[in-house]
Amino acid sequence: MKRRHFLQHAASSLLLPVLIDGYGAKAFAKPSSFIRSMISLASQTDRVLVIIQLQGGNDGLNTVIPLDQMSVYSSSSFRGNIAIPEGKALKLKNYAGTGLHPAMSGMQQLFNDGRMSIIQGVSYPTPNFSHFRASDIWMTAVDSNQTATSGWTGRYLNSRYPNFPEAYPSKAMPDPPAIQIGYVTATTLLGPSNSMALVLQDPDTFARLVGERPNSPSGSESGYAGQQLDYIRQQQASSVSYASQIKNAAGKGKNLATYPTGNSLSDQLKIVARLISGGLQTKVYYVTLGGFDTHASQVDANDTTTGTHAKLLKTLSDAILAFQTDLEKLNVEDRVVGMTFSEFGRRAMSNGSRGTDHGTSAPMFVFGTAIRTPMIGKNPNLSDLDNNNLKMQTDFRQVYAAVLTDWFGTDNATETATLFRDFSVSPIFRSSSTAVDTSPQTVNLYPNPASADVTLEADNISKGLQTIALTDVQGRLQLLNPTLVMPNSVHFDVSTLAAGSYVVQVATERGTLTKRLIIAR
Repeated sequence: MKRRHFLQHAASSLLLPVLIDGYGAKAFAKPSSFIRSMISLASQTDRVLVIIQLQGGNDGLNTVIPLDQMSVYSSSSFRGNIAIPEGKALKLKNYAGTGLHPAMSGMQQLFNDGRMSIIQGVSYPTPNFSHFRASDIWMTAVDSNQTATSGWTGRYLNSRYPNFPEAYPSKAMPDPPAIQIGYVTATTLLGPSNSMALVLQDPDTFARLVGERPNSPSGSESGYAGQQLDYIRQQQASSVSYASQIKNAAGKGKNLATYPTGNSLSDQLKIVARLISGGLQTKVYYVTLGGFDTHASQVDANDTTTGTHAKLLKTLSDAILAFQTDLEKLNVEDRVVGMTFSEFGRRAMSNGSRGTDHGTSAPMFVFGTAIRTPMIGKNPNLSDLDNNNLKMQTDFRQVYAAVLTDWFGTDNATETATLFRDFSVSPIFRSSSTAVDTSPQTVNLYPNPASADVTLEADNISKGLQTIALTDVQGRLQLLNPTLVMPNSVHFDVSTLAAGSYVVQVATERGTLTKRLIIAR
């Protein structure tokens, strides 16, 4: 049995109970790749990432509502039994065609104040509809036909904190790099060989149970069993070494905002804010809100604005607003960015049980004072579906790339190694124009990365269209024949091209539109 598998089966030996405000917390001895990469990045600066998992597959169309397509959205053949009425949707500043679910007033406030970004149509090529496999893809950042045994942040943080946990805590990093609130270890927190954090469960109880100082391991068994026991003893000793740090941070920390009661996510984020304000140098926090697998009774029969999904979105929205308010009152808001993810979205059309089935793309939310682009992408085109599924606009790894490079400041080589290849950066923390995107008008290219059909959108692109070409990294130019030309979009096929990084060039009478494209196989 491999060490990782042995430790998973021996989890009860590694989880030491700690309670903060009566809620369980865990810092993992084997954080996921997502957590590791985030942790190593965070060490370079004082920045923190908070990851919120929406477990079960969130229905994006009833979360971020396409008000510009209500005739299709609310039709009886599309979503008539679950559609949110146009008059009930919450309005978004400067985006009249897009609204939020009426339960999300907190997130509406953050968006309108410039403290939240909505990334539309997030997915990946050839998506998987299994909860377990889809979650694994999101947490490990692999293609749908690949697997990995580490999470994407874990891989980054492993390079940033080598020899963890043996060489830690250290003077430079006295605190656990990652902490998860709850009781189930996320794959996101697993590194290539070790977790980037230790398993904890509550500062006060943890300290009482294990003491303030590590005990030296006594005795050793021979052979394979002895190696595993020695490893567990070392993990327990490291856990004890963090006990006083966690306890002190929880004691020094405070909460200045009022959090909603009876809100499980709020309870978790309240602990995170308290530990950050208490001076803990942990770089990545991971929290979870479950219940999003809404196959039936997603909405109440007599009022589609209420029901299971509405309660979940209210829980999410209220908790995030309270957390962000707390960070600002504590004067640490510029250090923290939060993001949500869910393993997949739901089908575009509802089912006969007032619910939705497993689908593909859905919006992601990133929040904090560092936000620069409020809306990335457009409302999904409800008249252009792929087998009743919404088409992808942004690969989720482009969002990860933005967090790694623009928030944590990692270099391109490390970002590429963390995500297994170089992804274009979603413009969450920067202006939407880049050195490559030289056109004065907004240009959208999706899916990106792509494997077959690609769509480039720009205003009145069909007027004066001349040529479409791709330039590879060697500067070689290849002309393409568009498969479909519409007033504001051009479709073309890249299925015969080799995988790699390209620049798309669309020549029109108004000038040349350029956009970077990744082709993946």
